[in-house]
Parts: sequence; structure tokens; C-alpha cells
Amino acid sequence: MRKTFWFIGICCWIWGIAQAEQRIFVPAETGDMTQKLQAAIDEARKYAGEEVVIELQNRDYHLSRAKASQQVYYASNTTSEQENPDQTKHIGLWLKDLKHITIDGQGARLVGHGEITTFVIDHCEDITLRNLTVTSADPTVPELTVSEVGDTYMEVRIHPQSRYEIKDGKFAFVGDSWQLDGGIAQGYDSTKDITWRGWSPLSDMKQATEIEPGVLRFEYKKKPQAFVGEVFQMRDGIRDEVCGLIQYSKDITIEEVQFAFLGNFGVLSQMSENITYRHLAFEPEAGSGRTCAGFADFAHFSGCKGTIRIENSRFVGAHDDPINVHGTHLVVQKWLAPNQVLVRYMHPQTHGFQSFLPGNEVEFIDAHTLLPVASAEVKETEMKNSREIIVTFSQNINDKCRQIQALLLENITYTPEVIIRGNYFARIPTRGILVTTQRKVLIENNTFFRMQMSGVLIADDGRSWFESGKVKDITIRNNRFIECGTPVINIAPENDRNEGCVHRNIRIQNNRFQLINEDAISAKSVEGLEITDNLFQIKKATNLEQLIRTTDCQQVKIENNKLDVEP
Repeated sequence: MRKTFWFIGICCWIWGIAQAEQRIFVPAETGDMTQKLQAAIDEARKYAGEEVVIELQNRDYHLSRAKASQQVYYASNTTSEQENPDQTKHIGLWLKDLKHITIDGQGARLVGHGEITTFVIDHCEDITLRNLTVTSADPTVPELTVSEVGDTYMEVRIHPQSRYEIKDGKFAFVGDSWQLDGGIAQGYDSTKDITWRGWSPLSDMKQATEIEPGVLRFEYKKKPQAFVGEVFQMRDGIRDEVCGLIQYSKDITIEEVQFAFLGNFGVLSQMSENITYRHLAFEPEAGSGRTCAGFADFAHFSGCKGTIRIENSRFVGAHDDPINVHGTHLVVQKWLAPNQVLVRYMHPQTHGFQSFLPGNEVEFIDAHTLLPVASAEVKETEMKNSREIIVTFSQNINDKCRQIQALLLENITYTPEVIIRGNYFARIPTRGILVTTQRKVLIENNTFFRMQMSGVLIADDGRSWFESGKVKDITIRNNRFIECGTPVINIAPENDRNEGCVHRNIRIQNNRFQLINEDAISAKSVEGLEITDNLFQIKKATNLEQLIRTTDCQQVKIENNKLDVEP
């Protein structure tokens, strides 16, 4: 009898496990898999919130712009209405209003064709993407390598993945429904493993001639700004798609994923809660011969809350910042009532999505001091158009606040805690990490290799990018900054009136700085600044006073830092 009960119990346990997780297998097939992958997502919807695993296999799955889901999405920090009048995204994997879904690639490669948004996660909860590679058949950042430079010409070898055409001597890169004959360029030096923004070989070209397939001669009016062995990465400036978009979602995890190419923009999270990235590789695939993985940013977070966790990942080969975490300052246009205001998105590249939800706490910010002048709770909101939002509060706002001319509104409910640890940053033309959030931030055990600008930037502004806000508790410790641009750590709020410190409680502890010049740490408008136990290595005679500069700071503690002047 006891064995019978034991057997029944085991069967019930197995049955319970089987009921707890549904599995949908999508075998790879030759040709376009866009609609079949979307069909699997739609099938998962039928399980109405049960745990579902969509399994792929270790093969290539091709996604095409032509067969993608077409949906209108406004994405922060991407394009203006003038640059991109149609905000329709062409989406490979579209997850909308779903819960408890895992897409397990099991080694699969998602290969995009044309300008495409690989995935969107919209109004979802508990979604995981894992064990796959995201790449492109025709990357919108084509590459070439310089083999010879003359007084008015150069010879180049086009990367095999970069298609091109020459008509009447005019050169253009071509892809699936896109073409590039100008735009922006970066240079790459393999001996130093650095990239920088600069001259484009598509600029002022008189004529292109094909010497043999993939080997071309470009002619100019003057000497090209290039050297033998230099790799050029080229793109346009229009971010009309994103690699991935996560919005109004909660508990999203991306793990064991290689983003070998992120077209037009990176992975953007906006108005979402609890985002975890672990064991990711934002870099070209080994053996591909490519040097660039990203058209712009890699991981961008605009107006999120909960915890953002980024651990044990690689960020190599972007065209902009690898990690950017911020909110948005919307500008007060006019008061409609003592408890109602019209606000506006001001930066051309950010607009169209709702930044305020009922019950959110907000702060009114003086645009010149960047200090809060009042707080309130949101009662209701209305998108008047893609630029303007009417916000109604649960209480009246005081007269003093309403009389301020340059006034901003920030959603402080949607400000996240941030943990960034154990990551590697290289081949970046800009900064490594940008972060502005009121909640606790920890940046530790990372390596920043030859950023061309600061390794870490803490800003806050209300008149340029309108990226909010102040920080209250940030620790930067146990990191290595190797030959980065300067200031290596830059705390630079854009207040133009000093009526009190913008930022508070910033600790820079036990980091190693291998410096190329004397500007290591610059801090403006911080109350409670600690710079302790750091090692500064430099190849010129200097002193710690030259390496650490503070402006308008209070309660500053600079102790136990060491200077190693190398011969």
C-alpha cells in the first residue's frame, strides 16, 4: 500500500510539472521564418498566462522586413518627425500583452534581412530571451579596409557581407530595401583596438572603380584621411528601427544572447520595470571579420523603474554609448488649472510615448538650477499629440512653483536602481556608461578599455538632451579604466545657476586608472563626494590635485589615493 501511495505521488508530481510548463517547438526551415516564429508566439497566447517555453534549434532563422509585423511605436532617443515621419516598426518577434513566456534559442541565430526591429516586448510580464544570436544578413553599418593610400586615391577591400553597386562611377552600399552613399563614418585601428568618429571615405568621392570583385579604387580631389590597414564603418544618421524595444513591461530577462549586430539602434527599454541582462555579448561574431556590432547605443533605458541589472557581459564595437540610463525632463508649456499642466517633449529624438501614469509621483524642476521646487501625484493624463501631454494632479500646485518660467516635469516613480558589474567595454567612440537616476546605483568590477570619451558620465540636463535627473546614491568601485578619454569619470550636471548641489552621495572607491593625461575625475555640484583608495597610474610628473578637480561641491572627502608615475 505504501508503494502504491508513493507511485501515485510521483505521478502527480510529474503531472504537475508537465502542467506547469507548456512547450512549443519551432524547427528551423530553409527560407523566411518570420511568420512561423510569430505563429509560435501567437500559439503561446492561447495558454492564457501559463508558463510557456518556445524552443528553437541550433540553426539559422531568417527574419525579413517584408514579412515582419508592422506596428507604430515611438522610441526614445531615436528619430524626429522630420527625420522619420512614419514611426512604423517592422518587427520580427512581436510579444504583446503576454505573461510567463521564454524563448529559448538553444544556439539559434536570428538573421535579419533589411532594416528590421528584431523584437518588441510590449505590456508583458515575466518574459525571457536566452541562448541565441541576433545578427543581420546585410548590416546597415557596412565596412571596408584600406589597402593603399595615394595623393588623391585609395584602394580598399569591401567586407564580404557588405554589398555594393557602382553606376557611372558612383558608389553606394546596398541592402534589402536600403542604400548608403554618404552619412557618418568611424575609423578602427586594429593595433590599438580603438574606434573614433571622423572622415568618411564616401565624402567627396569623385569616382569609384572596381579592380576585382570586392577590391575598389576610390578617387578624390585631395589626399584621403586614411592609413593602410584602417577599417571604416559607415552608416546614415536615421534611427528608424531599433534592435529591440521593451515598453510598459515588467520582469524581463535577456541572458546568454550575442547581439552580433544591432541595426539602427540598440535594445531600448522605456517605462518598464525590472530588467535583467546577464552573460550577453554585444560584439561581432568570432570569425566574421567585422569590427562593428552597433549602429548607435547598445543598451538604452529611458524612464524605467524597479532594478536594472547588467552583469558579466561584453560591450565591444558600438557607434554610440554602450549603456545609457536616464529619465526625461518634459518642459512645462502652460498651466491649464492650478492642478493641471501641459508639458512637451523637447528633444527632437524623443516623443510619442506616455511618460506619466495615474498614481506616479512627479517633481517640478527648475531648468536653471536643476533642483526640485515641488512634488505631486498624477491623477490622470492625456496625450494631446505625439509631443504634448496634459497632466492632471491630485492636488493644486503652489503659486511659487507655477510662476517659474523655465520649469521641467520629471517622473520620479519611474527611476530605477541600477547594478552594473563584471562587464567589459571596448572599441567605443564615446562614453562607457551614462547614468542619472535618484535610486541606488552600483558600478563595480568593470573594465573600460580606451573609451574615446569618459568611462562614466553622470550628467542631468534640462536644456539640451533633456535627460533627467539627479543622483542620490552611487558607488563606483573596483573598476579598471585603461587609457580612457577625459575626464575618465565626469560628473557634469548642466545647471547654469548654483543654488545648491544637484547630485548627492557619490563614492569613487578602489578603482585603478591607467591615464593618458591628467584629467582623471571631474566633479561639479555634488554634496557628499568621496574619492578614496584609488590608484592613478600615469607616465608624466603630476600630483593628485591635478588629477582630481571639483567645482561647487560640498562635504568632499579625498583620502588614501595613490599616484604611480611610470617611467
